[in-house]
Amino acid sequence: MTPTLTPPPETAAPPAAEERCDRCSAAGKLRVRLAEGGDLIFCGHHANKYADQLVKIAVEVAVAPDFTWRGSEITAS
Repeated sequence: MTPTLTPPPETAAPPAAEERCDRCSAAGKLRVRLAEGGDLIFCGHHANKYADQLVKIAVEVAVAPDFTWRGSEITAS
């Protein structure tokens, strides 16, 4: 039997500096990967405003290093 190397699953990366919030076009601080496919980008304000809903629909989240997301507290509970 020949072993096959499988690459690790793709993980969400924090928003790049040029990526903007899908709600207001401010600098992106949070990337949310959805089960249906696709990503959403949110600024800090909208990421925290919608944290309760985002933790329910996100398959994966990536937070910018300079941002503290309220959703992290919700998922830790």
